[in-house]
Amino acid sequence: MPYIIAEPCVDVKDKACIEECPVDCIYEGGRMLYIQPDECVDCGACEPVCPVEAIFYEDDTPDQWSGYVNANVEFFDDLGSPGGATKVGKVDFDPPFIAALPPMAAE
Repeated sequence: MPYIIAEPCVDVKDKACIEECPVDCIYEGGRMLYIQPDECVDCGACEPVCPVEAIFYEDDTPDQWSGYVNANVEFFDDLGSPGGATKVGKVDFDPPFIAALPPMAAE
């Protein structure tokens, strides 16, 4: 998994990363955004445009947010690799780890 999205995105979902992604691999869940690892080309275009600094290369994810690596994987367990977030639209799902978090910010 190249890049993941962590806690600063929960309940924020700014979407600047979606606009910057050249391969449409950033999907919208109920409470945050997720990067599809098989569709990501590891270009890193999303990372610098994230206004809340929520995007990390997997190996650089801060320890306190390590649970978000698995949450990003779990988001795609049923969804798979549909080949582009635009055609899928918002998915009203978050992995249990994310769904159980207290409210983080106003959407």
